[in-house]
Amino acid sequence: MDKVRIDKWLWAARFYKTRSLATDEVNKGRVSVSDQVVKPSREVKVGELIALRRDGLTRTVQVLAISDKRGSATVAQLLYAETPDSLKARELHSQQRRFAREPALSIAHGRPTKRDRRELEQAGHGWDDRWSASL
Repeated sequence: MDKVRIDKWLWAARFYKTRSLATDEVNKGRVSVSDQVVKPSREVKVGELIALRRDGLTRTVQVLAISDKRGSATVAQLLYAETPDSLKARELHSQQRRFAREPALSIAHGRPTKRDRRELEQAGHGWDDRWSASL
C-alpha cells in the first residue's frame, strides 16, 4: 500500500476520533500537506509533512508509514513522527495554558447572591437609594 486518502490516514493515526471528523477538518482548511491546503481525497505518501491546526496549536508531523486501518494507539504512533519545532511549540502552549488565569476568576462582580442582597439592604443600599435619571 503506497497511498491512502488523507482523511483515512488521519483517522488511522488517531488524530481524529471518526473519519467524518477528519474529513470535516480537512474541508475547513485546518490540514495542509507541504504548506498546501488539501482536499479529503488527497493521497498521502511516506515522507510528506502534514500540518494540523487544532485548539490554537499547529502540529507538524512527518508520515513514516501508511495505513488505512485504525489500530491501537501504540501502532498509530508508528505511523508518524512529530517534528522538533512542533514538539517545542506544543510544550510552550501547554505551559502557557498551565500558568494562565482561570477566566471565571477575573469576574469581579456578577449577579449578587441572596446573601449579598441582604447585606446590601442592611447596609442601607436598598432599591430606593439607587441613582435615577428622572431628577
